[in-house]
Amino acid sequence: MVETSPRRVLMIAYHYPPLAGGSGILRTLGFARHLPACGWQPLVLSPSPSAYAQREDQAGAAEAQAGMAATVRRTLALDAARHLSLAGRYPRCLALPDRWSSWWLSAVPAGLRLIRQYRPDAIWSTYPIATAHLIALTLQRLSGLPWIADQRDPMLDDSDPLAPYPAEPRLHRMHAWIEQRIAARSAAIVCTTPGAMAMHRQRLAQVPRQRFCLIENGHDDDGYPHHPERTGHRSRFLLLHSGVIYPSERDPQPLFEALARLRRDGVLHARNFQLLLRATGHDRYLAGLLVKYGIADLVTLAPLLPHGAALQEMQAADGLLLLQAANCNGQIPAKLYEYLRCRRPILALTDLAGDSAAKLRHCGIDTIGQLASSADCARALLRFLELARQGRAPLASHAAIALQSRQERCNTLAELLDQVSHRSPP
Repeated sequence: MVETSPRRVLMIAYHYPPLAGGSGILRTLGFARHLPACGWQPLVLSPSPSAYAQREDQAGAAEAQAGMAATVRRTLALDAARHLSLAGRYPRCLALPDRWSSWWLSAVPAGLRLIRQYRPDAIWSTYPIATAHLIALTLQRLSGLPWIADQRDPMLDDSDPLAPYPAEPRLHRMHAWIEQRIAARSAAIVCTTPGAMAMHRQRLAQVPRQRFCLIENGHDDDGYPHHPERTGHRSRFLLLHSGVIYPSERDPQPLFEALARLRRDGVLHARNFQLLLRATGHDRYLAGLLVKYGIADLVTLAPLLPHGAALQEMQAADGLLLLQAANCNGQIPAKLYEYLRCRRPILALTDLAGDSAAKLRHCGIDTIGQLASSADCARALLRFLELARQGRAPLASHAAIALQSRQERCNTLAELLDQVSHRSPP
């Protein structure tokens, strides 16, 4: 019998432990954890911990990587805003295509050493951060290895000519240049939602359709308590939003206006309702809005929790809140998959035509309202509270939840790696 060498993939990712917070960490970490069971050994190239402004404690970082078979190499990366600024200012050229562009200088030589030592069959990189794609592009040019570009978020959005993304012209041109290099040099382009894939196909019309692949975000099965601690029917309904609330992409003002109206009407008060906003990333901005709408007694802002504790809090809540504006119709918040796995009632305030609403409907959940309308937010919230309190709020089936697991997503990635590397499973 002829022994074949193990199949390996070089994974280039900024979002990786011990960085704290952000769904991108869980995506890369999930692939690194599950790929060995699919016959692929991951080699992870990531920045040194000093690149991260927020880091997990040592125990949390060790727990995150427990049981992993990945080889991890870390190289120096400076954050221009923290390490290269003087009196809070730094040359803009040092932050193109992002604040960690210096990572390229150390990562490329380290990546070449990994390629010479381990002879991987493919390269995988994930955006954001765009520098990860620049590193992968350089290594692909030097090695000739097939490259999979994971577009966790779109690099460009020109759907609204008056508000293009990125808004800064130099950064927009840089992103466009990187995207064209991805189109020319990558073996496959991975998108996380149907809408994002349609957007990429339209903008990169020169790329054959078969080079695009859909690999959504997902959930891990570990970390969820088997018997979550809930107090049963509590007089104060706890509605939880866990994660970042962007002022534009998840603008909560229509919801806050609805809460203020329901409070004035005597429907909601501090004795029967609490909205808990966990780890918003914009607490100061939101605190001002709570004062503006006079709902500070209904809404609580809370700090970041370790991921395991955040999952337990989700399962203990009476209901889970999802916010996603129409300008992100082609995106699905990664927390949606964890919400589904928690099997708690979900209130989604989003756009009915977006991918988030479509995913929820596909899983049998119809407690959805239009985020852009305060009147519809109020209607959807009242219906949701009635169904949840009566135990009649729709939940995703166990079969639907299983299809959203990171193991399923990893199976798809392994098949794509087999395809681009022309290596069959042993």
